Amino acid sequence: MNSVQTRSAERALSGGTWLIVCGAMLYSILTVTPLMAEHTAEEWDWTAPILPLVVDAAVVIVVKLDDVLARLGGDGGRWPITLRWMTGLMTLALNTADSALKKDLVGVAVHSVAPLLLIVTAETSLAYRRAIASAVAALEAQQRAERERREQAERERAQQARTEAREEREHAAMLAREQREHEARLARETADREERQRREEREARERAEAAEREARERREREREQREQDRLRREQQARQQAEATQRERAEEAERERRQREERAARERAALLERGPAEVKLPEAEARRIVSAAFESGLSVRQAAELCGWSVGWVSARYAEHRDPSAHGAELAIASN
Repeated sequence: MNSVQTRSAERALSGGTWLIVCGAMLYSILTVTPLMAEHTAEEWDWTAPILPLVVDAAVVIVVKLDDVLARLGGDGGRWPITLRWMTGLMTLALNTADSALKKDLVGVAVHSVAPLLLIVTAETSLAYRRAIASAVAALEAQQRAERERREQAERERAQQARTEAREEREHAAMLAREQREHEARLARETADREERQRREEREARERAEAAEREARERREREREQREQDRLRREQQARQQAEATQRERAEEAERERRQREERAARERAALLERGPAEVKLPEAEARRIVSAAFESGLSVRQAAELCGWSVGWVSARYAEHRDPSAHGAELAIASN
């Protein structure tokens, strides 16, 4: 049985169930409404159809939800069973109540047909749906298992084909690898011979280059040794020259200090003589003026020491301040 036939059976079961439910609901409304009207206040007669509608609505809910749970393979527990039987019994009681009150057994039997058919149909349709759902699940599991077996067989065939293809490729690759290894071995032997020849030639060149480099390094060392000897001699000569120059500079410095000390003593001796009573000779007067200028004495003090006029002493001070001007005046005078 395939899925098309299963769906067709489910549609037939669902259609028949709903046909019975709708017929039972209509029959129940038509039967129960007069009974409710008789037992309801006159001003509330219009509410007589409400109770059968409520009970039948509960029947519809039970039938629909049982259908859904059966399709999903679920179980609602005790309460759906209680509601289903309670609505069925209520429908049975409401439909047979009028005939029972009248003690009409035939009416009770006739009016109990629809409610009993509704109760049994609800239970039977639920059992049918569960059985169909189990059968469909088993069929789907069988089909899934069969599909998995086919897929597994197909995968095994594909794997076998891939394995054979891989083995063929590996065999071809092994042959090609052996061929390449043989060619590589021949090429390697040829390369080894050539490399050995090149190595021997390179070693010969290296020995010749090493000998030449050693001779060049020896010449370079000798040249560097000569250069170092020359630099050492030059440094020694420079040091000697510097030492001689320092000695000469020190000697000149000593002589300069001695001259300065001697000049200072002479200036002190000239300045300690005191004011001249008469005009001293010009050479001696010049020495006194020079000593006074170097000692920072004023022109008047120098004039008192040498006995010459302030103007003459001022001229000598000017000569000491600007020796080049005095040299130019002497040159002009000599010309």
